[in-house]
Amino acid sequence: QVQLMESGGGLVQAGGSLRLSCTASGRIPSGIIVGAWYRQAPGQERELVASITAGGHTDYAETVKGRFSISRDVNWRMVYLQMNNLKPEDTAVYSCKMVNRGAQYWGQGTQVTVSS
Repeated sequence: QVQLMESGGGLVQAGGSLRLSCTASGRIPSGIIVGAWYRQAPGQERELVASITAGGHTDYAETVKGRFSISRDVNWRMVYLQMNNLKPEDTAVYSCKMVNRGAQYWGQGTQVTVSS
């Protein structure tokens, strides 16, 4: 099965930047359809932050448009989330997801904390 691991989280001041990485390992049974980043703050529901399809289409949550950018490598081994102009309300655990034909895979998450 596919295993995902996030990295790149940490503590940053408001206005700063971070780049999150999602690394896929293990056997990929079929082509990846979509990769995505989600986030969840304490006591809040998990929300979709950004996604990218095999065709290159990207989509973003309204709260991060113009600040975040999702990208991937050619063989879907890596999915990135570049986060610029970070705000305290961006503080959350960020998790990546990849979807192939008939299955979806999740990482364990990485903490992002933005201080005022």
